[in-house]
Amino acid sequence: MPEITKTETEEQRTPRTGRGRRNKSIAEAPELAFDGQESQELTEKVVFINRSAKVVKGGRRFNFSALVVVGNKKGNVGVGLGKAGEVADAIRRGGELARNQMVSVSLKDATIPHEVYCTYGGAKVLLRPASPGTGIIAGRTVRAVLEAAGVKDILSKSLGSKNAANVVKATLKALLSLRLREDIYSSRGLEIKKAEAPKAQEAAPAV
Repeated sequence: MPEITKTETEEQRTPRTGRGRRNKSIAEAPELAFDGQESQELTEKVVFINRSAKVVKGGRRFNFSALVVVGNKKGNVGVGLGKAGEVADAIRRGGELARNQMVSVSLKDATIPHEVYCTYGGAKVLLRPASPGTGIIAGRTVRAVLEAAGVKDILSKSLGSKNAANVVKATLKALLSLRLREDIYSSRGLEIKKAEAPKAQEAAPAV
């Protein structure tokens, strides 16, 4: 009993310092908030998560791969495939790869400048421009890439394989093949001629 009272008095006398784990997590909170501000500029979306198993002596060992699309909705988009032993680590690695591999695509207002058809492996993707107010007419996989790039009005159709990785890469390849009229004219050394408004016909004099 005396030993118990002694330990109780020591716990009462020892003050709590700010070196514990709880205080450490509070000190790291501003860094997490800063990361949240950065994530507001770039949108990250997980398209597909795959699980693979390897049979070993002790049983089965699982591995995960995550397909992540990142974009700023202003013409920049990237795709990354992260692999790890945990789902969270695979998503994090996929996001880092997508940010490092971001590319810029040519857009015309809220749609694409012209129709385009691209293939990647067995995937075939067709994209067509649409009038304002149409929205994104696309499947879940193609929609993730188009939304990250900043497209708001478009018509699309996936004609081949439904493999998520190939469909995403085919969509990105189609966006990269887009060219604006100004870029085509400048590469050929031509100038865009502005159409003149038709002149109003003069009224015939009264007889």
